[in-house]
Amino acid sequence: MSRTDEVIDSIKRMILEGVLKPGDRLPVEKELAESLGVSRGSLREGISALSLLGVVNTRQGDGTYVTKLDVTRLLAPMGFVIDLEGRGNAQHVHTVRRVLECEAAWSAATRITDEALAEARALLDDANRIADQAPQDHERVIEIDIHFHRLIAVHSGNPVLAGLIDAFAGRTVRARLWRSLHEEGADRRTHEEHLAIWKALAARDPERARMRMANHLIGVEEALHNLPDDPSPVSGETDAPATPPLGQRP
Repeated sequence: MSRTDEVIDSIKRMILEGVLKPGDRLPVEKELAESLGVSRGSLREGISALSLLGVVNTRQGDGTYVTKLDVTRLLAPMGFVIDLEGRGNAQHVHTVRRVLECEAAWSAATRITDEALAEARALLDDANRIADQAPQDHERVIEIDIHFHRLIAVHSGNPVLAGLIDAFAGRTVRARLWRSLHEEGADRRTHEEHLAIWKALAARDPERARMRMANHLIGVEEALHNLPDDPSPVSGETDAPATPPLGQRP
């Protein structure tokens, strides 16, 4: 194990053991390097790696602090793994997404608040309006799609599950957009599928919510058979829509 790895593991262990807590300031560089038995260079490399992982945050002239250790941020690096697997193996990515989101729908059915249900319904009403427009605003359709699924994930009551789903959200945009652009009536079908999920959530019916979510995502997976193998953007495709952190209203 390199000295840099030792720094990373030592600081992680300090956090796990409660020596350092979210928001705590790390000891000054000289003291921390001595306590860990490493050089300042190795310490800086370790701190830099932890910063990229979202574990610590260095403030110029103020020191290094443990972050809030937000699950979504900590899981963000996993997105690269999803990107790699998705090149040529998109079906694998979407299968895992379905497993995660069906579980989230099941859990959210008994936990989602009336306020969140109202927010989700407002999103669906907006999607319904767009579906009848010509030309359709496909970017907004995808924004609504992502926010609707994230809202369910947040109210699953499981932050790890929500974080994993968030890591998948932007990585499945290509298939979603391909379906929207190239399948006639796809946006209308997506809206009806989302509405069925919403009704199951509003009825506080976990099994129906899971079933409706599975039905919706299987449709997205079936669209993969028509998706070009070329990983370059499809015609009319843009980058994943910018979306706020989980739980924030669009």
